[in-house]
Formats: sequence, C-alpha cells, structure tokens
Amino acid sequence: MSTVIRVGSRESRLAVIQSEMVMDAIRAAAPEAVTELVTMKTTGDKILDRTLDKVGGKGLFVKELDRALLAGRVDLTVHSMKDLPAELDPRLPLVAVSRRETPYDVLVLPTGQDQWDQTRPVGCASARRTVQLQALYPALDIRPVRGNIQTRLRKLDSGEYGALVLAQAGLHRLGLDSRIHRVFSPEEIIPSACQGILAVQAREDFDTSCLRTFHDADALACALAERAFIRALDGGCSSPVAAFARLIDADTLRLTGLYVSEDRTRSRTETIDCPRADGAACAAELAARMKREG
Repeated sequence: MSTVIRVGSRESRLAVIQSEMVMDAIRAAAPEAVTELVTMKTTGDKILDRTLDKVGGKGLFVKELDRALLAGRVDLTVHSMKDLPAELDPRLPLVAVSRRETPYDVLVLPTGQDQWDQTRPVGCASARRTVQLQALYPALDIRPVRGNIQTRLRKLDSGEYGALVLAQAGLHRLGLDSRIHRVFSPEEIIPSACQGILAVQAREDFDTSCLRTFHDADALACALAERAFIRALDGGCSSPVAAFARLIDADTLRLTGLYVSEDRTRSRTETIDCPRADGAACAAELAARMKREG
C-alpha cells in the first residue's frame, strides 16, 4: 500500500515551491510514498499593517502549522528556517534541513530601472537589515515593508519605494534572479540566521528515512551555531542581531556575529573559528562575551 505523507505549508508561492522541493525529495527517496500538500494562512501572513516585532515576532509564521502537526492534520511542516522561533516545541523536533541556498541579502530596484535613486525610501522588513543599511548609507530613508515577495515587489513597482532589500534565496527559488540589482556581501550586511535554509518539522514518532537524501548535515551545523548565537542574545524580529556561519573545512566552522546595544547606539561584529562539533557552544559563548563587553 502507498504511504500518504501530508506536508503542511504556508500559502505563499514561495512557501509552496519550498514545500514542493521537500515533496520531490521524499518521492525520490521513497517511491511508494504519496505526498499531499496542505496549505494554510498563518497569523503572520494575515497581519500586514504592522511590523512583526509589534505583533508577536517570528512565531506568528509557524503557530498554525504547529497546531496542524500536533493535531495530526499533517505529517510534516516546511519552513524557511530563518522564520522559526528560537525555542521549538519539543514535541515537534527538527527532522531535516536543506542544503543552503545563497544566503545573502540583495538590492532590488523598480522594473525598468538600472540606477538606484537613494533619495527615495527603501523598503526593509527587519531591524537587522535596517541597522546595517544605515551604517552603509546614513542618509537613506528606510521604511518597513510587509507581505510576501510578490506583494513587496508590487509595492516597489507601484512607486511606494525606490528600492527593496530582500533575501537572494527567495528570489532565486521564485525564478526572479533578474530583479536583483546588487548582492550585499556578508561584510556589508550579515544575513539573517539560517537564511537560505529550509527546515522540516515532524512529530517525534515520524519515520524520517524518506528525508535521508534531502537532509544536509553541513547546513545543519551552520544553522545550529547561528541559532545559538541569536538565542543567547534573545534575538527576535525586534532585535537587529545577526549571525552567519560557514564551514572553512570539514571540521572547522567560522562564525561572524553582530551585536547591537539595546539603544542601538553601539554595534560590533566579531568572527571566530571553532571546531564544527562545538559550533553551537562557541557561538553562545561569543554572544555572551559580546553582550558583556557591549
């Protein structure tokens, strides 16, 4: 008999594409499996007139999916890992992560323009991006923007903004690479923790063998270090902290962290190399030290 695996996803086009990536991998690893996509609108998708820090943070993108998973309405849920809250429900473990897509932030201009008019407002959805953009371009008028990528692009093209800063990974998965005007290096803007990585959650009793070809251990090592840094600083949507890890060889992880004081008058970045196996612990220690030293 065929095994039916129901995959829970947000309704946006990007979320569906990302869930389909997981479903393709499941069918490749377990040809007998039948996958079914179950979409739903999360609270974070419904509230678009306020920034996330004003309405509850990143957890708003996962609560409905968590409830569906606990109730048995779906068997797996797929998330952009950067949207997961720092603390996960222990009943819903992380069972797989994807290979990391390009993790950087990019500048997007209105359709038909090839010169950035820096006198017009820039749409930016996070405190992390805002702080780093202001350091690069102190005169910029940076304003919040909400909605999925297509919604933000419509706002840009209608003249509401002169540019947007978005994640390169999302544009790439949507086939919108042509909209990218320039890519910010991690030395310019440190990406969001886990940007470019997909996360799969399930109930504790789920057989994860169907995800064996999807899961990427290298991406997980980087993600756990980045999440540990953010968690140690109690970083969420309202906090401009950032962390970016990469493997410089099979056993060594390099982590760059951004710390910003509560009043946002002081910031600093620091990079460390540490054993891959100790990535999360080293990241938490770095965060704690940067916070102590201010």
